[in-house]
Amino acid sequence: MRNIIVISGPSGCGKSTLIARLLAEFPELQFSVSHTTRPPRPGEADGKDYHFVSAERFERMVRAGRFAEWAEVHGRRYGTSWSEVRSRSAGGRTLVLDIDTQGARNIKEQFPEAMSVFVVPPSLAALKQRLRQRQERLDREARQRLGAALKELRAYRRYDYVIVNDELAAALADLCCLVVAFHRQTPRNDAAVRKLLRGGK
Repeated sequence: MRNIIVISGPSGCGKSTLIARLLAEFPELQFSVSHTTRPPRPGEADGKDYHFVSAERFERMVRAGRFAEWAEVHGRRYGTSWSEVRSRSAGGRTLVLDIDTQGARNIKEQFPEAMSVFVVPPSLAALKQRLRQRQERLDREARQRLGAALKELRAYRRYDYVIVNDELAAALADLCCLVVAFHRQTPRNDAAVRKLLRGGK
């Protein structure tokens, strides 16, 4: 499967905002909605942001082999279902996955032609500030996320590309360029060129 784009990055790097802007720029892209056992945050909708499920249901799905990848992150489980991958990538549509470094590794092992992008903050100070979210000090969850972020940053070498999200507009421009280049890859355009060589229009 050549039509998968994996985007990862530590909490607080601005990855979700970048992906939302990317999908607005390329409405033909299909966003893969992950399953998770964590509760919805304010403003999140089931089936749009995540498929929110119980820990018991998630475990049943794991045992039934219904996930292309899954991982436990910050004490919660997240996974990409096979049904999501197959339905949203049907007809050669490009699928965008917002997953952590564990999930990205699993996807690349199964689909080596997938493009992987790692989003990083401009500095650790900026990351800490984003995680603080205007609190006077980091709460326990934010501290846990900061520690996990430092571990995730060490996985950057596994990715095809790295984007530093210092200024959103510049980072989005970089990401858009990568998506365009991905769609221009020779294997993805092989059928069109073969048709041209046969004299087709």
